[in-house]
Amino acid sequence: MTDFKLNGREVSLSIPEDTPLLWALRDELRMTGTKFGCGIAQCGACTVMIDGVASRACVTPVAAVAGSEVTTIEGLEGREAAAVREAWVAIDVPQCGYCQSGQVVAATALLRETPKPSDEDIDFAMEGNACRCASYVRIRQAIHDAAAKLEG
Repeated sequence: MTDFKLNGREVSLSIPEDTPLLWALRDELRMTGTKFGCGIAQCGACTVMIDGVASRACVTPVAAVAGSEVTTIEGLEGREAAAVREAWVAIDVPQCGYCQSGQVVAATALLRETPKPSDEDIDFAMEGNACRCASYVRIRQAIHDAAAKLEG
């Protein structure tokens, strides 16, 4: 039995402890905003926050989140999340959209940790979040725009 908080509510799962968190979220808890991309923590499509830290759900065993707070794209809230979403829409970041939940979660985690990130901060934080459509320039600009909105 693994107990943790998911998007602010207590959940309890009776599944094998080595089940990747990604599959627990998608198959057991129906949080389908978290995507499967590569299964080896290289693409970022499965990014969630575990206790406020951007983490890859595809390689995190569900047992590792016992007692933790897990936040998926469905439960992402707060000033930073709102600013990121607004900036994403304003400059039309998504194309196919597949990677976007992981991108938005990672960008929100970055702004919570580093309110005024440099290009280098953004590149480091977003490294490993692959965008098949290569909208990296817009992603970086959206993060800067969100940071500016939060500042002002």
